[in-house]
Amino acid sequence: MSHLPVKNIDTMPINREMVKTMLERRIPDYTLEQPFYTSPELFRIDMEEIFGKEWIFAGMTCELPKKGSFITLELGDNPIVILRDNNNEITAFHNVCRHRGSKLCLTQRGKSPKLVCSYHQWAYDLDGTLVYAGSDMGDDFDKQQFSLHPVHCESAGGYIFVCLADNPPPIQEFLDDMNLYLEPHGMEDTKIAVQSEIIEKANWKLVVENNRECYHCDGSHPELLASLLEWDDNNDPRSTPEFKALVAEKQALWDTLDIPYLFKGAYNNRNRLVRTPLKAGTHSMTLDGKVASTKLMGRITSPDLGALRILHLPNSWNHGMGDNLIAFQIIPISPQETRVVTRWLVHKDAVEGVDYDPENLAKVWTATNAQDRSLAENNQRGVNSVAYQPGPYSKTFEFGVINFVNWYCERLEENLG
Repeated sequence: MSHLPVKNIDTMPINREMVKTMLERRIPDYTLEQPFYTSPELFRIDMEEIFGKEWIFAGMTCELPKKGSFITLELGDNPIVILRDNNNEITAFHNVCRHRGSKLCLTQRGKSPKLVCSYHQWAYDLDGTLVYAGSDMGDDFDKQQFSLHPVHCESAGGYIFVCLADNPPPIQEFLDDMNLYLEPHGMEDTKIAVQSEIIEKANWKLVVENNRECYHCDGSHPELLASLLEWDDNNDPRSTPEFKALVAEKQALWDTLDIPYLFKGAYNNRNRLVRTPLKAGTHSMTLDGKVASTKLMGRITSPDLGALRILHLPNSWNHGMGDNLIAFQIIPISPQETRVVTRWLVHKDAVEGVDYDPENLAKVWTATNAQDRSLAENNQRGVNSVAYQPGPYSKTFEFGVINFVNWYCERLEENLG
């Protein structure tokens, strides 16, 4: 098979029409051309057309426990504030003062009855309306014309999603499934026990591609494989008769506990949900396979729930067990930098040092994240080379990566128009 010509990004003009051309000529089931992983211009297009038009995982509802609680998020050049308003609803706004455009909320999280700009003290109510603009704006100044600009915001199953587009893509089916599958976990009654942030010096797509396959797991993730089974689908060509028997056994148990588990993936590759067993005899993603928290989540009465795997493209994957839930979030920073945020959630009444040990809770995925960072950064270093050419994915072992790349290309092509 012939390969596309290699051309160094420094000499390749990248604009929207060039991106369309590269999408049209891409080789199916191959990695993308170099600029998709290296180009500042293409990164800017990603932020406009993917992170600026798709639904983005923004945080957890438990991070907003009371009216006036807020968290902030940066999507490229767009700062956003997400808050719980006076009606106890979760809503979002562009984190930009309507006076002179200053960034409004300057901390990652907080609580305040009003949002006050530190520049000139303009103040906004929790519904975004301007309530104070000083006394120097003139008699004809109409505060009602200067409310904060809203951002589309939805929450389900304890997760918060935002979308910057004027007309967001459909998401309701996924939200309904999130509510159903996470209901047993009682996500409104959780807390973040541990949170970590690392910067991977790799393009965000390489970070996602690494997550979407376990082809590399045997050689890279000994801690994770103490509990994790590499596959989560009976139709996976690698699944064994022993795995299928384990699935049948656990699904029979989950039926008696009224725990949903069936695979949900009819979302055009954007989302997937499935509850799948962990290794026989293990109950959580810990080094010894024992629960990380003796206080189970929600209405769960058995720790033997395997892991609820949730994928939401472009920026989240998750593992929900009987005792804790791990939520991963990626935020692109630059063409070759990606922030990876990991949250470990437990029941809000679980007591640190009594019900759980934070170090034990986070140990497996702290090690796995560090290993994945090394893999993604080495991947980026090779992709930067003049020798890089698109290479073939394994249809057997990397079908999840193929699904992601197909989703990305389809959404980018459609959003470019």
